[in-house]
Amino acid sequence: MDFLDKISRFLNKILVWMAVVFLVAMMFLTCSNIFLRMLWLPVKGTFELMGYFGAIVTAFALGYTQIKRGHIAVTILVDSFSKRARKILTGTNNLTCMLFFALAAWQSGKYATSLLKAGEVTETLRIIYYPFTYGVALGFALLSLAFLVEILQSLFPEKEGEQ
Repeated sequence: MDFLDKISRFLNKILVWMAVVFLVAMMFLTCSNIFLRMLWLPVKGTFELMGYFGAIVTAFALGYTQIKRGHIAVTILVDSFSKRARKILTGTNNLTCMLFFALAAWQSGKYATSLLKAGEVTETLRIIYYPFTYGVALGFALLSLAFLVEILQSLFPEKEGEQ
């Protein structure tokens, strides 16, 4: 299980750094578009690129954010439950999320394959769609892996003194 955790952390760290690159590209694209609009020469396809880059940034950051417990959680009601009930709810939530995002990854990958076969491209820049869709599927798959690791860690907690 420790091996699976290390793989999950490593892959999600790679994806989050790739998300940083896309986020910086979005920043430069926005700034250059603003500047060039003042000269009446806006960057062609900015809207398309921002949408696709935003999808990649979001999908690639999901797993890392889950590992770091960075998602928002409202626990007012759950905090009043017993420790055992909280553990059961957390496990049920992790299992549901793992299954949902595994299904989302599978369906996104399936959709990307259909885009690949159809040869779909964007309207303005004629950029192929499917790499972005496969990227979203990869982000969902690694989020699902992060949930799997959490489930396994809750089922088989490490004893003190081991590692």
